[in-house]
Amino acid sequence: MNKTQTISVLNQKGGVGKTTTVINLATALSFMNKKVLVIDLDPQGNATTGFGLNNVDNIKTIYDVLNGNCHFEEAIKDTKIKNLKIISSNVDLSGLEVETANETRRALLLKDKIDNFVKSQINDFLYIFIDCPPSLSLLTIMSLVAAKSLIVPLQTEFFALEGLSQLTKTIDRIKIKLNPDLIIRGVLLTMFDKRNKLSSQVDIEARKFFKNKVYQTVIPRNVRLSEAPSHGVPVLIYDKLCSGSKSYYSFTEEFLKQENIMESAA
Repeated sequence: MNKTQTISVLNQKGGVGKTTTVINLATALSFMNKKVLVIDLDPQGNATTGFGLNNVDNIKTIYDVLNGNCHFEEAIKDTKIKNLKIISSNVDLSGLEVETANETRRALLLKDKIDNFVKSQINDFLYIFIDCPPSLSLLTIMSLVAAKSLIVPLQTEFFALEGLSQLTKTIDRIKIKLNPDLIIRGVLLTMFDKRNKLSSQVDIEARKFFKNKVYQTVIPRNVRLSEAPSHGVPVLIYDKLCSGSKSYYSFTEEFLKQENIMESAA
């Protein structure tokens, strides 16, 4: 199956709703009978625990895949959600940068593993989402090289746009050297507070800077969204009627519409 899309969700700032976006976009798509794989590429393992898996168990993780301890498919685990699987992560992954210091092709490690799997007979995923660490480390570079497109969650708070120029420069460098087809699929505004003038200002500035790349859907600041991870379930299951859930369903619909436009333009 060659239709598999690999999409990285990244921002080098932490606490912007990156993992929440991966978890809930993947869940909403799986509810629509689309087969989804999440790769947790953050040593903190928040996507792993956000799906209710334990990130300290002695199980195969993305670290084992990248250092050659196991095959890609051996690390794929079921979640409680039909059509949605995960390759988990834990703190072991933080040692990879030092361990691969002498490898010339290390930026391509993840890409090679994903490409080989996608071409195999056992792949039936429509989407592979990579949840990146909040930094511009080797792991993030690996995800940029492996992905076909990027979603950038952007917190609607002070300093949100700072650092984005650094991120876009990194993306441009990767495009020139390692992944010429990489595109920013979209920028998702998160933690929006309509009572706060600053949120609206960041919204305006982001749309000026990224133009039509910014999704119309904005994700509000919502208590249920922040509670769901501690229960090990996506907010779409934890409280499907809260404003956070409604906005992630709306974002998923926009994501799919965008896909139809991209396909017809290709």
